[in-house]
Amino acid sequence: MDLHIVGAEPSDEERAAVDALLGPPESGWFGGRRNAVADGRTSYGGLQTVTDRRDLLLPALHAAQDRIGWISRGALNYICRRLVVPPAEAWGVVTFYHLFETEPHDPIAIHVCDDIACRLRGAESLFAEHLAPAGSHPAPSTRHAAPAAWHRSPCLGLCDHAPAALIVRAGATPSADVVTSIASAAEITTAIQGAGTTARSFSRASDETGPIKLLRRVGVVDPTSLESYRTHGGYRALARAFALGPAGVIQQVVTANLLGRGGAAFPTGRKWEAVAREAAQPHFIVCNADESEPGTFKDRILLEDDPFALIEAMTIAAFATGCEHGFIYIRGEYPLARQRVQQAIDTARAAGLLGARVMEHAVAFDLEIRRGAGAYICGEETALFNSLEGKRGEPRSKPPFPAQVGLFGKPTVVNNVETLFNVIDIVLEGGEAWAQVGTKASTGTRLFCLSGHVTRPGLYEAPFGITLGELLQRAGGVANGRALQAILLGGAAGSFVGPDALAMPLTFEDARAAGTTLGSGVVMVFDDTADLTDTLLRIAQFMQDESCGQCVPCRVGTVRQTELLERLRDGARRGAATREDLLLLTELGQAMRDASICGLGQTASSAIESAVSRLQVFRQGGAA
Repeated sequence: MDLHIVGAEPSDEERAAVDALLGPPESGWFGGRRNAVADGRTSYGGLQTVTDRRDLLLPALHAAQDRIGWISRGALNYICRRLVVPPAEAWGVVTFYHLFETEPHDPIAIHVCDDIACRLRGAESLFAEHLAPAGSHPAPSTRHAAPAAWHRSPCLGLCDHAPAALIVRAGATPSADVVTSIASAAEITTAIQGAGTTARSFSRASDETGPIKLLRRVGVVDPTSLESYRTHGGYRALARAFALGPAGVIQQVVTANLLGRGGAAFPTGRKWEAVAREAAQPHFIVCNADESEPGTFKDRILLEDDPFALIEAMTIAAFATGCEHGFIYIRGEYPLARQRVQQAIDTARAAGLLGARVMEHAVAFDLEIRRGAGAYICGEETALFNSLEGKRGEPRSKPPFPAQVGLFGKPTVVNNVETLFNVIDIVLEGGEAWAQVGTKASTGTRLFCLSGHVTRPGLYEAPFGITLGELLQRAGGVANGRALQAILLGGAAGSFVGPDALAMPLTFEDARAAGTTLGSGVVMVFDDTADLTDTLLRIAQFMQDESCGQCVPCRVGTVRQTELLERLRDGARRGAATREDLLLLTELGQAMRDASICGLGQTASSAIESAVSRLQVFRQGGAA
């Protein structure tokens, strides 16, 4: 049985928005008006048509919502006819992502972050004092001329400027802006009324112990100018890569021992080698720019302020691994990043740096952007592939691995933004020279996202081996001279450490030895005023909300984890937290680690268990 919305047809605006993306319907079989003379009684294409167009489902859904602010049943039906997608499957996709609206919605959507870093900077009091309940209109005192809907939002990737909000406007010319360092809801209202949004400066920190590599162009080059990028050394690495040849480039990456910077720390060179030797064609390359880990914002800054470097790095990676087409999957909450990268792609293509003959070599490579729609799970590489293919963003079982069976069932290279940025310097310097920075097992520099109760939140680049305490001092230490209570490393999927960890060198090997992780580079500081119980509950709720629901251990376990924490919180307030509940929390975490399909379920309890064991949260008042 399939799902059909009988009688629902798109408005002229919705039809025009979808047609602007997909082009006019070719026939009545694909969304046009039926004409027996023109169409006859035969449709051509069959399975090939379905296979070729399903990946445009997310862009089409975005096009419809961008026009009127939500996805109506009529718009969904029209998209399904255009793409030959069963309505039941499309409904499963549209309801999977939290940025899509399926009920009538105001043309302005205000997403106010209530995640960890923003809570530490007063977001919850902002809600309590100025905003109406979640998902409703603002209180009368803050009402403005244009209709708007307010939403609580998970992390927006603006932790260095918390609290933050994203304002999305639908219409013939859709737009999105951010408001940061919010003191009151009136600032959001002012932005909606067209008086402008709060200016946002990019974070950039000097490195006293070594040269800046990844951030050296941030705040220096004009991100909209190819000429500016080339003036600062742009595209010298690609020319060098052509001289080295594909095998030579891969060998330099292997020699450099570049480990992935997305969290898993897999050797990049091994991944590239595996794809390059696969006989199946075509090969694809995917840049995972869907950083949704609470506390992470490094990729946003690189994308917004140095987009040509990403294009060059992906071109080098594609040349080395035999890819002729690539995708950049950018999270939906990064409108400026998407705009800057698209401009860079268009400019590079016009300059002969993308297309049929890259830099006049017999090398073809081109790129396109895919826009996420709000799903943390799509940071997992196989869930990202499903999302790109127009499916629900649910992880796939492995093996087979992406190097053999990835996007569209073909060999696929997938790297995150920071990992790719390192490729430029590896090619220019040589892998051996590049690896002299850092430690033997953790080579190069690392980007760290400092937020929370720190004097100077921002993005810091440092060589592997800097201690946690040294990094914290570089950011000015704990804000307002308060005492340090805890640091969250790696984000919601990471773990907490106490003040005793300040001497720990920040390397992959030292983090493992200490039973923690560097993850995606999150370093979130909590002073002695922070309510860690509230933080743990927010992490648990985040994991519960972001679980894709595919496997029982994660789908049910994250719910039970939240319930257990609420019970422990209430018991602690009464001085009656129980040993049994704490043991159950540990057993639940072990079950999720052992039986979940992907990393979300496997790490859903990591930060929570670390806080209980290392920081003794909930252990006061009867839980010996």
